[in-house]
Amino acid sequence: MTDSCEITLEAVSSIGQIPAGEWNACANTDGAYNPFVSHAFFAALETSGSAIARTGWAPRHLVARIAGDVVGVVPCYLKNHSQGEYVFDHGWADAYARAGGSYYPKLQASVPFTPATGPRLLVRPGDEAARVREHLAAGLIALCGATHASSVHVTFAQEDEWAFLAKQGFLQRTDQQFHWRNEGYGTFEDFLATLASRHRKGIRRERREALANGITIHPLTGSDITPDAWDAFFEFYMETGSRKWGRPYLTRAFYDMVGETMAKDVLLVMAKRDGKWIAGAINFIGSDTLFGRHWGAIEHHPFLHFEVCYYQAIDFAIRRGLKRVEAGAQGEHKIDRGYLPQTTYSAHYIADPSLRRAIRDYLARERTYVQEAVRELTDAGPFRKVDGED
Repeated sequence: MTDSCEITLEAVSSIGQIPAGEWNACANTDGAYNPFVSHAFFAALETSGSAIARTGWAPRHLVARIAGDVVGVVPCYLKNHSQGEYVFDHGWADAYARAGGSYYPKLQASVPFTPATGPRLLVRPGDEAARVREHLAAGLIALCGATHASSVHVTFAQEDEWAFLAKQGFLQRTDQQFHWRNEGYGTFEDFLATLASRHRKGIRRERREALANGITIHPLTGSDITPDAWDAFFEFYMETGSRKWGRPYLTRAFYDMVGETMAKDVLLVMAKRDGKWIAGAINFIGSDTLFGRHWGAIEHHPFLHFEVCYYQAIDFAIRRGLKRVEAGAQGEHKIDRGYLPQTTYSAHYIADPSLRRAIRDYLARERTYVQEAVRELTDAGPFRKVDGED
């Protein structure tokens, strides 16, 4: 695709076709760092065989160039299913099929298997940034037509991208997750002091009981993550993933590659009993956010999941001075642990006018529901309502 403004657009079938330096110059700008949009993360997903055509994630990354230089990219996949996305459109696909349409293939502009908000229209800073952004949005719609896809889904986008894409013809969708926010705490006890008494006592009890039976917790980063820790964590992931999802998405090679290229961005929280790893959670470290991802275990003990996934993440964020912890998708049970509702955003281009009208009307009702749910759940949070309240 070429236009008269000298911005060219191309869809490439592999992250390897884009030099890492050029991708990263578009992905992490202004000093902010989101590990999930780095070239290394996408390369690990593709090279490991996790996000490839055979698994239903055929890369179609959109690349914008000016005079041959990469000035913008959109991580994008041509998909034949809706697995591993965490923004659920199975109902849309079923309804379209009943009406005689074919929902697949569709285009997914996202980070595979990763329900974490981040930039999706990755643009190199400069005088041409606004124009490049417009071309990338238009390019997604053009790619939808060129690939005979039913739709384009930009999921877990930033709020400003969500608003921008609405102006380009995309439908707006919202949902919610539960995030912990660092209010400048110096210690975990400082955080607990902001909670109502019963929640404060409840968390202390859960942390104490989680470590019963001689369990110890080991937060590992960088070179401290040993091969045996990676081996054990993959065993946890496969065991838990098989029970929850039917088929785990990520391969062992993915973790090997992440260990080789991104170990400094990883926090592996591991639990050990009687000298043996028994459970663990993998987190990724951004410039201001700790992103919790997968959990797994081969032994099950009361509250160990909360300790490994939620409380250890808060502890780490306080020590590092990070602003928030994103603990993944769903889970109202996180509220009692200090995680509050946070609206998430996605934008959807639907090619068929009839399907588009139906989804537009549905999303209007859904946005109202999400807004009200966020308000009610925030009010139900564990924090003291007024100073001195216990």
